[in-house]
Amino acid sequence: MSGREPELLGQTVVVIGGSAGIGLETARRARAEGAEVILTGRTPDRLEAAARELGAQRTAAFDAADPEALAQFFASLPDQIDHVMATAGGPYYAPLAEFDVEGAKRALDTHEWLAVRIAQHAIGRVRPGGTLLFIGGTGGRRPGVGLSAIGAATAAMPALIANLALEIAPIRVNLIAPGFVDTPLSASLLGDGLDARREELRSTLPIGRVVGPEDVAALAVHLMTNTALTGATYDIDGGQQLLAR
Repeated sequence: MSGREPELLGQTVVVIGGSAGIGLETARRARAEGAEVILTGRTPDRLEAAARELGAQRTAAFDAADPEALAQFFASLPDQIDHVMATAGGPYYAPLAEFDVEGAKRALDTHEWLAVRIAQHAIGRVRPGGTLLFIGGTGGRRPGVGLSAIGAATAAMPALIANLALEIAPIRVNLIAPGFVDTPLSASLLGDGLDARREELRSTLPIGRVVGPEDVAALAVHLMTNTALTGATYDIDGGQQLLAR
């Protein structure tokens, strides 16, 4: 990064779900660009380890799907912050015969409704021109067995983000939609099939490699720094959508 001024110098970035995977990598890149970072997560030990590595300004351990805990967290923040990224939660997959409505509701709580709550809390605390960033996905865009919940959520999220961008302007709101990303979450979902999936993607993706959390982090920081971008969804899947199933 020599030869230029860091792009986030003097700014504060909050990463909700910042102790691992995409959130941690985004916090790491934001720090390299001069930002102060505030990290949250549900696992205190992992969160503190991430904070020590990055020299985080502070941490808060809580479940982002808990509205009261989220409200208390935002109330405790400095009067003005610059960017908030939320990576909390994971997808819900289940065929209809095994579909758990409560499980699907929990997934919505950590995606759609979390985005709404964060947008509400951002007013008056995130500076004008600052950013809210959310993580969606591309995997639910094609219908399939077991994809009812994630398909509905995938379709809804871009519309929600576009509307929030108008409602809380001039704070900017954007959605990052990855395909497969090589993270601990992917490992937990795929289990013994992880290595086979990696190899399949290396041999079929147009980019010839697997997308990593550092790729998503680079996009996230770009969305923080490019002040012309709001209300949009940005796919990052290495060309995965271009392939026939």
